[in-house]
Formats: sequence, C-alpha cells, structure tokens
Amino acid sequence: MGQVQTPSSPADLADRLGATGYLCDDALSTVAYLGLAMQRPLLLEGEPGTGKTALAEALAATLDVPLVRLQCYEGIDATQALYDWDFPRQVLHLRALEATAGAGAVDVEEAEKSLYDEHFLLARPVLTALQRSPAVLLVDEVDRADDEFEAFLLEVLSTYQVSIPELGTISAATPPVVVLTSNRTRELHDALKRRCLYHWIDHPGLEREVAIVRSRAPEVPAALAEQVAGLVQRLRTDTALEKPPGVAETLDWARALHHLGTTTVDLESSARTLGALVKYREDADRVQQALDIMLRP
Repeated sequence: MGQVQTPSSPADLADRLGATGYLCDDALSTVAYLGLAMQRPLLLEGEPGTGKTALAEALAATLDVPLVRLQCYEGIDATQALYDWDFPRQVLHLRALEATAGAGAVDVEEAEKSLYDEHFLLARPVLTALQRSPAVLLVDEVDRADDEFEAFLLEVLSTYQVSIPELGTISAATPPVVVLTSNRTRELHDALKRRCLYHWIDHPGLEREVAIVRSRAPEVPAALAEQVAGLVQRLRTDTALEKPPGVAETLDWARALHHLGTTTVDLESSARTLGALVKYREDADRVQQALDIMLRP
C-alpha cells in the first residue's frame, strides 16, 4: 500500500468524513486535518458516546487504510500492545526438528535461533499498525491504563519503531495515523499530551445531532429524528444524570422507536424504549420523570 493521500484542507476532510456518515464541526475537522498533515497523534477527550472512537473508524474508511484497535484496560502492559511468541507452535517446531534429526543430535544453537523467527511472532495492535502502515491505530480509552503504559506509548509515538531482542528493530515505513481516546477518568501525563494534538469532543448542538441521526439512521423519519434529538438535548441540559446520553444513545433510541413503528414519541413509547437511552437505574427514573413533564399534553 502506498502513501496516504492527505486531504487538501479541513473542509475537504469534513466532506470526506461526511461521505462515511461522520459529521463533524469545523474545529474537529481542522485538528484532524492538522494531525494528518503534521503526522501528529490525535488525543480526543470527551464524554462517552460523543464520537471519539467513531472518528478513528471514519478516518480509516476515508483514507482507505486498515483500522487497528488497541483497547486499553487496567493492568495492560507492553506485551499486550506489542507482541508475543506463539509458544505452542514453537514446541511443535522443536519436536519436528528432533524427529527430523532422528538419531543425530540437534544443533541447540540453531534450534534456538529457528524458534524466534517472524513465523512464530504474534503481532499485537501496536506492532501490527507499524507493520501494516499506512494504517489508523486507535488507542481506545487510554485513561484506563497506568503511568507505565503511558510511558511506553510515548516512546513508540516518538519513534514509530519497536525493538524485538530476537529479531531487531521494526520501524514503520510510513507513520500510522494515531488516534488516542480518553473519557477522562484520570488525567493523562503532560508528556503524552505534548506529543499529541488535543481536542475535546462535546455533545453536538441540536441541528448537527438531527443531521447525524438522519445520516446514520436514514430509515428513521425526519420528524421522529428531530423530536428524539430535541428531547435528548433537553435531557442533557435540564436533568442531572449519572451518564447523560451520548450521540450513540440518541441513535439507539431513534432506531428502537422506529422498530416499534413509533412516529411520535409519547409517554408509552418512551417508557418501553428507555433501555436504549439510559444505562443506570437512577438515570432511568430521572429521565422518565422528566419525559412525563416534557411529553405531557
């Protein structure tokens, strides 16, 4: 695969992202464009469901390159991100060498070298992205990892290469497009932030949220999409929720209502589909009370 063709401007990138169904504002299209042009990682923070992960997916589709995802979690280390050795296949290979040698002695040094061949290397997401680049490397929910893992990421993102003692250094011919996402459950270190271009993704305004529903769920009638988006906007601002619904929940709610044949949200349909919109019992009670007021004739 050759070099990635960088969009000519933020507006060009916005148009190309829009063609995949991802609608972004000028600020986000600009920082994403600069990330591509300057070959700098993007660090996206924001509430869950605001489209951080979806942007990486849309960039991969727009650039027509593979998307490689690294899902971070508590306790993740460099091994889970980089590589491992396929131990069962190494054992089988060693037994095959012994069988082939027959009565003759196996050259221990040569056998050991053959065990650490690329044939037995299990590439994890970061190494995969370096090997397959141009690609989009999504480091999802990096705030769930620890300080040590952040330091590892910083080193890789500074050089776009990794060292494997048994094989040597593997470098990306073209630096991958790197997107890191964070739900801000903890503060990331300044060193990692300085390496990246930063953007906070907020919930969209009403007009853009309606446009997103119409783009991502075209089967939903326009009037229903507008009513759903309007109600979600009011719930976010007027109701104290543990987890305000994101765009993903707006889409789920609109689709759920449509699947039930609903054309207008009322108290009955909202109660039946509330599980698509909120994920906490306390939030469900608050939302139902709010909708009772909003939808009251």
